[in-house]
Amino acid sequence: MVVETHIKRNKGFGAAAIALFLAILFLWGATAANATSRIKDIADIEGVRENMLVGYGLVVGLNKTGDSLKEGHMTKQSLIAMLERLGVKPTQAGLDSKNVAAVMVTGSLPAFARQGSHVDVTVSALGDATSLLGGTLLVTPLLGADGEVYAVAQGQVATGGFSAAGNAESVTKGVPTSARIANGGIVEREIPFDLSSLKRVRLSLRNPDFTTARRMAEAMNAFLGTSAARPSDPGTVMLEVPQNYENNVVGLLTDVEQLRVEPDQQARIIIDEHSGTIVMGENVRISTVAVAQGNLTIRITETPQVSQPGPFSQGGTTTTVNRTDVQVDEGQDKKLAVMNGGVTLQELINGLNALGIGPRDLMTILQAIKAAGALQADIQML
Repeated sequence: MVVETHIKRNKGFGAAAIALFLAILFLWGATAANATSRIKDIADIEGVRENMLVGYGLVVGLNKTGDSLKEGHMTKQSLIAMLERLGVKPTQAGLDSKNVAAVMVTGSLPAFARQGSHVDVTVSALGDATSLLGGTLLVTPLLGADGEVYAVAQGQVATGGFSAAGNAESVTKGVPTSARIANGGIVEREIPFDLSSLKRVRLSLRNPDFTTARRMAEAMNAFLGTSAARPSDPGTVMLEVPQNYENNVVGLLTDVEQLRVEPDQQARIIIDEHSGTIVMGENVRISTVAVAQGNLTIRITETPQVSQPGPFSQGGTTTTVNRTDVQVDEGQDKKLAVMNGGVTLQELINGLNALGIGPRDLMTILQAIKAAGALQADIQML
């Protein structure tokens, strides 16, 4: 009986150990998977891109929030030209309306967009209109960089804000002079691009890096079983189409873009002086350095007091007596902190926070550490 009990306990212990081992493997696999990214998330395929479109048009039907049709105003000239094309011959004196606004219409032509497909467009006021709420965009050709018309936009505009005003107060929410038309543009011209006939495909890294480009090429070669991929520069990987994928470039890219690669990144610190934002990369390291930070702060507080004579006094007058309090903080509580070499990003942040400094002072400290040659990272100012 004792032997059986012992065996049962060993079986229970073995099951628990196996469960613990599987859990460790699962967590390790999840961590490893989180550190990698798909190729489709870190690189773009040459030729598979959007194209910017722009056009000039008129929005009508506004509730007296449009442009003022002054003499020589572009909105007035555009309105006259549009009406003449429609067979109406208006006069300069007869055009007096606040229901029309000149706008710029922008949009993007997606890759491989076909004739008749719809795209979203954005409408923005160009003149002195105060709101586009309730307006309708008249048919507007959208031009590409080559001056050709690739789409035509028209429809009811949808604004994300409003504006209301009275005699003494006004309320504005969002930007009422900017609007959007969902599926408001129709593609009229296609951009010819035959992807299936390509013999070579170039992949452009969104963050150029030698190590990442080499890892991408190695991952693709391991999957294809050939040396079809090679990095030509930090931002480009050349991929020759294998024979088994001939005339099936779409299938090749579908298989390749799902491969996972661990991107490498340069040690870099981004500083935005306008907003006081500091962003540090994971590989930021410093050598042994001592940092001390202290500011001279002088605080002057004025507390005027009223001095008046006692009750029933015959000769006193009420007067104001100035009371000034001057405090000087020389930062004597700021200590000299030593940061050892090779510390991690978290240790660097903890050491700088221990000095009790804000983002503005941290910018100066990081630049001083860089000037001392103790910061192994590139500082980029926005």
